[in-house]
Amino acid sequence: MNRLYLLSLLMLSFSLPAQHLKPGFDKREYAQLLMAFSRWNDSTGYKGIPQSTDYRPVYRAKVRGLANCWEMYEGNNTAVISIRGSVDQALSWMANFYAAMVPAKGSLTLSDSLTYDYHFAENPKAGVHVGWAASCGFLIDDVRQKIHAKYAKGIRDFIIFGHSQGAGIAFLMSAQLKYDQKEGKLPKDIQFKTYCSAAPKPGNLYFAYDYESANRNGWSYTVVNAADWVPEMPISIQSIEDLNKTNPFANVQGTIKKQPLLERPLMEFVYAQLTVYNRKAVKEYQTYLGKIVHKAIRKKVPGLENPDYIHSGYYTRCGTAIVLNPDEAYYRDFPDSDHSVLVHHNLKAYLYLLDKYD
Repeated sequence: MNRLYLLSLLMLSFSLPAQHLKPGFDKREYAQLLMAFSRWNDSTGYKGIPQSTDYRPVYRAKVRGLANCWEMYEGNNTAVISIRGSVDQALSWMANFYAAMVPAKGSLTLSDSLTYDYHFAENPKAGVHVGWAASCGFLIDDVRQKIHAKYAKGIRDFIIFGHSQGAGIAFLMSAQLKYDQKEGKLPKDIQFKTYCSAAPKPGNLYFAYDYESANRNGWSYTVVNAADWVPEMPISIQSIEDLNKTNPFANVQGTIKKQPLLERPLMEFVYAQLTVYNRKAVKEYQTYLGKIVHKAIRKKVPGLENPDYIHSGYYTRCGTAIVLNPDEAYYRDFPDSDHSVLVHHNLKAYLYLLDKYD
């Protein structure tokens, strides 16, 4: 009886898929993802970058939406969801400039036949970049189908990866897939790990709180070259509406009303000077990087409806940061005087600094 029981356990152990993903930043894992990702570009994009020895491409999606695309790699019983970054097309860059903020939970009408009911965060004050939210929506159904297909073949480990714009979308894709698991749309025994490379800021502070809580203990990283300008974007604007209710500055008008009558005008003037321009800047965000960019996108994506924006432009960095700090030797090979604005953003620069990271 005992022998039969042990034999059954042994057979079961062979039939179960091995779990390879581990929490924590893995330098080799990230390097291999960069090498695999480099094959997106033409020969100049990956010239001098070795091919990945860990991952092989198994699927490339059709380009859809805002010139969005993704592909899947496979290796070591792990599947990689790799999201393409910006390409040399106006529509692709419009997705970046479409930077008004929408609630992190809601619905986007992407076309006459496609509505994306999304869930990136639970906090009602959380907001995200509308262009990358729409990009995620154009890709998500295809990604889900491929996850289910790989799961049926025994794969339980998935890495979500993106560089640049692809990283901005990867944050939202990762958040969505986590909520898919909570809502029963994906199996709960799938393990997701996320690497967002050269990532811009995907949303506001409340989105970052939600995302980082969901990926605590080493399951999501944002890797940044400190000389790279892309992680500085979009430009952040903090206004009174971005503060928690108990913040003293959010309630300063009530405090002013309690002051002596002669002191109130000066205090109200100072308060107005500190707040009015931020509020105006957020409105400009909504006008120029919301409504106006949307009109331009509608010419190429006719069914994309203009959503309601939230009054926020408070973009913040997200995820556990791995900072790659340049030194003098780096700047000799990648000088600021280089004519390319992407000198510190390209894959070679990141691999160079990664090699020195310990």
